[in-house]
Amino acid sequence: MNRLLALMLSATLLAGCDSQEAAPPVQTEVMVRSDAQKRLFELSDLDRAIALKRAIGEQGLRCRQIVSTGYVGRHRDMDLWTATCGDKRQWALFIGANDSVQVRLCDDNEKIGLPACKVQPGTEGGTGLEEVNLLNAS
Repeated sequence: MNRLLALMLSATLLAGCDSQEAAPPVQTEVMVRSDAQKRLFELSDLDRAIALKRAIGEQGLRCRQIVSTGYVGRHRDMDLWTATCGDKRQWALFIGANDSVQVRLCDDNEKIGLPACKVQPGTEGGTGLEEVNLLNAS
């Protein structure tokens, strides 16, 4: 009885085989961004610098003053931002859709196979302090 069952199963499997190759499944990347991730794009330079400085500090790292910021791009399911500090250290901030943040030195990124901290044109930002100083001088 077992042999008959095995023979029928084999015949069924062979009958299901087709000589045509199956088309590969279409894969579409779904990008999920939290409200906090979206707001980073909308913030003024000053507010973005403050937010990124806070994220660096919450990781126990030091950055006394942000000199510039910028959006680098996507890495896996995270937004990658960069912040350059007054001491010339440049930090990579990987921000997940669950608002988790991972911070590492940009110099280390390429060494371990992560994207380089090259800011996309049009996303560069400074500290925003220039604007505040101009408003206060008026």
